[in-house]
Amino acid sequence: MDRAERVDRTALADELERTRVHLHRLLTDASDASLGRRSSGTRWTNEQLLFHMVFGYMVVQALLPLVRVVSRLPTRVGRRLAQVLDAGTRPFDVVNYYGSCAAALVFDRSRMGAKADRVIGAVSLRLQRESEQTLRQGMFFPVRWDPFFTDYMTIGELYRYPTLHFDFHERQLTLDHPR
Repeated sequence: MDRAERVDRTALADELERTRVHLHRLLTDASDASLGRRSSGTRWTNEQLLFHMVFGYMVVQALLPLVRVVSRLPTRVGRRLAQVLDAGTRPFDVVNYYGSCAAALVFDRSRMGAKADRVIGAVSLRLQRESEQTLRQGMFFPVRWDPFFTDYMTIGELYRYPTLHFDFHERQLTLDHPR
């Protein structure tokens, strides 16, 4: 599949920068107590959820090369890969949950912002270097893994994913006590 929509790189870059700056504000304003408090609608603490929000950008960074490769394969192969990944949703959910718990121990409040800066910076730079043809390449996705994965996503659409993910999870934060 090949989609013909033109990607608004400026709008995507602005979204990436908005969330990067906002993450720093959230980390700066949050009290230690509110970072340790449970988020709303998840099993994560606010700090773990904040890392999970950053992880969305890391996922995109890892998926971009995969999409490039899979987009060159026969459609049936890409569709089957998505089906296999969907079948592994339960193990994925476990790794996703505990991975964010463990990673937040390393990338805590003091390191998370710098990690986000590096990852979002790399994603932004890569976006600016993509050709229009590459932005239209895509693959089938495991839709059960994330509510923002659609059946088929282009690389251009994938660049939009981490901001949707970030904004969704921000609403689950319970950071109501600034430092």
